[in-house]
Amino acid sequence: MAAIPPVCDFGWKAIDATLPGIDGRDYSLFDLAGPKGLLVVFICNHCPYVVSVIDRIVRDANELKDYGLGFVAISANDVESYPEDSFDNMKLFARKNRFTFPYLYDETQETARKYDAVCTPDFFGFNKNLELQYRGRLDASRKETGPEDLRRDLFEAMKQIAETGQGPDDQIASMGCSIKWKEDAA
Repeated sequence: MAAIPPVCDFGWKAIDATLPGIDGRDYSLFDLAGPKGLLVVFICNHCPYVVSVIDRIVRDANELKDYGLGFVAISANDVESYPEDSFDNMKLFARKNRFTFPYLYDETQETARKYDAVCTPDFFGFNKNLELQYRGRLDASRKETGPEDLRRDLFEAMKQIAETGQGPDDQIASMGCSIKWKEDAA
């Protein structure tokens, strides 16, 4: 069943965390911010919603660098129940899809809980003051990739944030597979 995150809580402050990346380094989320802001996206390797648009996520991450925006992807799924989301499989997924940004593992799921992440993909777009300005969708694609000429909701919103510090008033929530929480997590 698809999960849909809540609407954007404008001004909510980003929370820093240090998480291991697939390249063997630990990353602070705040250190990944660009001079104009930061985009944090919760994804995983197996979700059909993510798989259908991962090339567009990578495209947007690459293009948003030119606007002074940092980008980071985080996987928080329970890998005991979903081994396809394991750290080793994260490395394969990133290599296959030519990630040019850090892909981090939230093994304890603490960061995902602090962000109130709901689904994969779940996008959190912050301005230069690390205030939330976008929590919407990538585009109108769902489990299947939409046509090439879809409006690039995420890209246009983040471009606006880089230019003005504020996200669009009207946002359409992302949709995806629910985060796979550990049974013993609080």
